[in-house]
Amino acid sequence: MLFAGCVAGCVAVMARVIARLLARARCSVSVAPCHPDSALASSLWSSGPRHSIRPCFDSTPHGLLRRHLAGVANPVEVREQLWRENMEKIRNIGISAHIDSGKTTLTERVLFYTGRIHEIHEVRGKDGVGAKMDSMDLEREKGITIQSAATYCTWGDNQINIIDTPGHVDFTIEVERALRVLDGAVLVLCSVGGVQSQSITVDRQMRRYNVPRVAFINKLDRSGADPWKVIDQVRKKLKHNCAAVQFPIGLEDQIKGLVDLVHNQAFYFQGAHGEKVLKGDIPSEIAAAVAERRRELIESVSEVDEELADLFLNDEPILPEILSGAVRRATLNLQFIPVFMGSAFKNKGVQLLLDGVVEYLPNPLEVSNHALDQHKGEEKVELTGSPSGKLVALAFKLEEGRFGQLTYLRLYEGTMRRGDFIVNSTTGRKVKVPRLVRMHADDMEDIQEAHAGEIVAVFGVECSSGDTFTDGSVKYTMTSMNVPEPVMSLAIAPSSKDVGPQFSKALNRFQKEDPTFRVSLDPDSGQTIISGMGELHLDIYVERIRREYKVDAVVGKPQVNFRETITQRAEFDYLHRKQSGGQGQYGRVVGYIEPLPEGSEKKFEFENMMVGQAVPSQFIAAIEKGFIEASNSGALIGHPVENLRVVLTDGASHAVDSSELAFKLAALYAFRQCYAAARPVILEPVMLVELRAPVEFQGSIIGDINRRKGIIVGSDQEGDDAVVLAHVPLNNMFGYSTGLRSMTQGKGEFTMEYYQHAAVPQDAQAVLVKEYTNKRVV
Repeated sequence: MLFAGCVAGCVAVMARVIARLLARARCSVSVAPCHPDSALASSLWSSGPRHSIRPCFDSTPHGLLRRHLAGVANPVEVREQLWRENMEKIRNIGISAHIDSGKTTLTERVLFYTGRIHEIHEVRGKDGVGAKMDSMDLEREKGITIQSAATYCTWGDNQINIIDTPGHVDFTIEVERALRVLDGAVLVLCSVGGVQSQSITVDRQMRRYNVPRVAFINKLDRSGADPWKVIDQVRKKLKHNCAAVQFPIGLEDQIKGLVDLVHNQAFYFQGAHGEKVLKGDIPSEIAAAVAERRRELIESVSEVDEELADLFLNDEPILPEILSGAVRRATLNLQFIPVFMGSAFKNKGVQLLLDGVVEYLPNPLEVSNHALDQHKGEEKVELTGSPSGKLVALAFKLEEGRFGQLTYLRLYEGTMRRGDFIVNSTTGRKVKVPRLVRMHADDMEDIQEAHAGEIVAVFGVECSSGDTFTDGSVKYTMTSMNVPEPVMSLAIAPSSKDVGPQFSKALNRFQKEDPTFRVSLDPDSGQTIISGMGELHLDIYVERIRREYKVDAVVGKPQVNFRETITQRAEFDYLHRKQSGGQGQYGRVVGYIEPLPEGSEKKFEFENMMVGQAVPSQFIAAIEKGFIEASNSGALIGHPVENLRVVLTDGASHAVDSSELAFKLAALYAFRQCYAAARPVILEPVMLVELRAPVEFQGSIIGDINRRKGIIVGSDQEGDDAVVLAHVPLNNMFGYSTGLRSMTQGKGEFTMEYYQHAAVPQDAQAVLVKEYTNKRVV
């Protein structure tokens, strides 16, 4: 009886489960196929059986699943189409700008409107929370972005991967490596400040990597906002073909909404955080101005798009979808920049910018990427972006996470799964992927696999920034990012010997994470020297050593990274001969050194112009190595020698006593012998300084720049402010922020970035040489 009752109960439970499954199956035709991370996509993209498909509730197109469930004959075609439709809905973008233009504030609103966060917090962190993307305590305290942060969100059916980058020039490497792996970018400009010095630098970086971009003129709510002045500056200073795709309804404290010039529609933003976007009529008082600006937009795009030009010249009506398509084509071809407007802080215009990102910026399939095949002499190989292809991924950023090294990867082709073995093409090492995550600032979401076009992070994979990973079937490498040279150094030491291991650990970690942060040992004093891009850059790392590793560091006076160079040709003829019993050393080198042509990309060049075999060919490499080693320390102040060409014309060798060491030493001494005859000079880093202060302080500012041996290269007036551009030696800029504040009653501000190395005046050179000589004697 008891057994019969149990069986009856089990049968009843199973009947209810089956009924539910049947009910769910009846509605399954309306279910969308999964996101690429889901079970359906995994089964479609994997090489296993494809007849077991489970419906799920995600946001990709419905038709594919219906066709598959109906029994499509060729599952490969389904897989290919599903892949393309998913890739078309991905946008990888970066947000870059001059410091304090509102990048992080804009990103915070983007995350709020896309539902990634549910509260808005401000950048300065006055509420004790701070912006989501500024996860470091130092960032929240100082109100600046120090490290680029990655996140992702969905807007409609589209997935947007975002990297928020720093604005300060000291952290320019963060912008550089972000733009290297992104498909598009948003250039944020201040409606009052306009195109500033770092805006020019960021734009130059975007050009370097051929990144299509849209511009966003932020802070329309500020007093003195003038978006049309900013657009004019983009045309004149950045030399871009651009035009507004929006028109503001009011400015400063009167801003109410925006008119979309492409679709001829007004939008208003309501709600506590501007989350409600309402369509409305274009106000009659601005209708004429809107029509004029729309015509200006059509003219600008017509200059670079033939299809639109034909319609425009024939005076035919331009429909919104035609204009939108033309703007997209011109943007992807890097021939046009659509300009959006709004106020991130006042919650106006951000949703329309997101629409513009989806509408005008490329998906991963619309960007041409190539790898270098190391088996074929670095022959270029076009990457298709297919998730079924050979895995190719670039490590573009490293962080020391809570669970070990966190490596950010951009996948260009293929699929990476948790537990897979991948090969580092640079080192040849094979490693396992123990954990795969998507980043949301400092939060992590574990995923099982990632596909081409995505930006993810992995734990436990030891590598360097710029390494390429493959599945081992090919040996491809991706071109790495441009890394600027450091311009400033500090002597640093731990306050006590007990914390020495932690101090070394911190320096090793930061040097690995940041290619512009260098650590070296002074051979004369034995001091540890850290080098970076500026005062703020090094100050941040000293503070991070104290906070993150509990090590108090003693910091010496900032040192400038001088260089040396030669100004004329000088001959050398040196015989190195040493005999002390047994095999001796014999090597003779003859030739000359001369400066490289101005504007040369190389800093050192060696050329063998010797006729015959006076010196056997196996010793030539040793001679070159000797000259390179000698040029690492010039005779004037011990700094590296740049813009140097060494030409070897003759030499001599001995059948028994010649060796690689003998010729290396011969080259070393030959360089020292002829260096003084080449009239060497000292080069110092010169900075491009942009100063902004009320007009009444302009005279004081210019006078102070002249006292610092700076050269004024530009002066302009924007509203009540004077804007001064100058080239100033870095050695004369230490402590300038304090001096500027006292001169301008705290109303002045400045930014500076590396411009070039230039020769120091003769009197300054004599002082530097004397200081170096006295230091060596001591």
